[in-house]
Amino acid sequence: MPDTLDPIVLGDILRVASAPDFDGWREQIRRTGGCANPVHLTGWSITRDKATGAVLHHTDTGDQPGGRLRIACGNRRASRCEPCAYLYAGDAYHLIRAGLTGDDRMNIPDAVRTRPRVFTTLTAPSFGPVHNRPDSGRCRCKTRHRESDPLLGTALDPDSYDYAGAVLFNNHAGQLWHRFTNRLRREIASAAGLTQKEFKQTARLSFGKVAEFQKRGAIHFHAVIRIDGPHGPNTTPPTWATLELLTDSIRAAAAHPYVTVPVLAAADQPDRVLRWGSQLDVRPITAIDNGAELTEQAVASYVAKYATKAAETTGTLDRRIGELAELDRAQVPDHARRLIRACWDLDEIYPECKLWAWAHMLGFRGHFLTKSRAYSSTFTARRQVRADYRATQQREALGLPDPDTTLVLAHWQYAGSGHTPGESALAESIADEIRTNRETAREGRADLDTSGSGGWGG
Repeated sequence: MPDTLDPIVLGDILRVASAPDFDGWREQIRRTGGCANPVHLTGWSITRDKATGAVLHHTDTGDQPGGRLRIACGNRRASRCEPCAYLYAGDAYHLIRAGLTGDDRMNIPDAVRTRPRVFTTLTAPSFGPVHNRPDSGRCRCKTRHRESDPLLGTALDPDSYDYAGAVLFNNHAGQLWHRFTNRLRREIASAAGLTQKEFKQTARLSFGKVAEFQKRGAIHFHAVIRIDGPHGPNTTPPTWATLELLTDSIRAAAAHPYVTVPVLAAADQPDRVLRWGSQLDVRPITAIDNGAELTEQAVASYVAKYATKAAETTGTLDRRIGELAELDRAQVPDHARRLIRACWDLDEIYPECKLWAWAHMLGFRGHFLTKSRAYSSTFTARRQVRADYRATQQREALGLPDPDTTLVLAHWQYAGSGHTPGESALAESIADEIRTNRETAREGRADLDTSGSGGWGG
């Protein structure tokens, strides 16, 4: 909570805090983790005995603070809801880490640690020179930029920079990745002297990836890529599946052009062939920190970090843009503004790309974190484990019998979302308290915890 508050906010805080149901409201918000934009529900829930039909428990939002039940929004973006984003990042960490170290709870054997596996970064090509910090230390503009310089990533010559090419690359990045993985399977099969059918019968490609926006506003992907046996992590890959073969195949697959973007005959745009940039990084993943290679924990933490970020890191908005005038009100930087304007200008030329609808994402419309089916578990499974745990806690607290002997009837309706100004300030205070308690607990077990989970272990 800020040191000084707007009188309107302060007045609303006093209103909320003095309400007779304040303790109930605070407990609801605490259960959401201090969610910044909770979803409001109205309705009821009845638990009955299956055999007798007797009512064992009844919940009605008429008895809740303000007549509503508040649940977490679940937004993955840290810019929109930091508490929910933290939970999402934790799930992302455990999903990626399970595919690297194994996890009995997710039915992933620890044998995955012995598989050929790498951490790969695929970048966008150049759309024109930008301000940067090269190894020489001096940018083309003859300046030694500090790391926080807002000029970094912006075009040296905005008039010649290919903003159209940049947003079209972002827009097709998902297709590029899909075609890259298909090509990679072909390259692996070819290197092993196999047909595509024989490859599927003997091995399987598994991956987990996250998207990240570079400062120049171009999307790139970080991916864990692993070779398994034909039925996933529980089967052993063939002897020909080596780290060297996987690395060479990735380099060969990334060198191919993948997507051609044609335009209307009357449009003043060239046909474009989209491909990955020349900056390709393929690094082996090790279980032990030797200071030279990436560890499993470092990779999982890196992916989790970027799973909660999006294009707002480049200065654009974290929501859809209704009109160009919003850019002035939000004081969007010039480079991001030009990329957004390119989405506006190209929207009619490439109607199937829906560029204006995704202008706030600089054209990108894919998922930020994706994985192959056999890489590890799923977000749905992680959420279900939490839901089952909380349901067990509540059942024990209420003294309810085993769920197999009960029947739950419920009816819920959406009734809004968010906080009043005072509620928002109080929710932020609750989130800060939860964060402090979490950090204190983590420091307390620091001598015992060597997971390097960055706060998501356990």
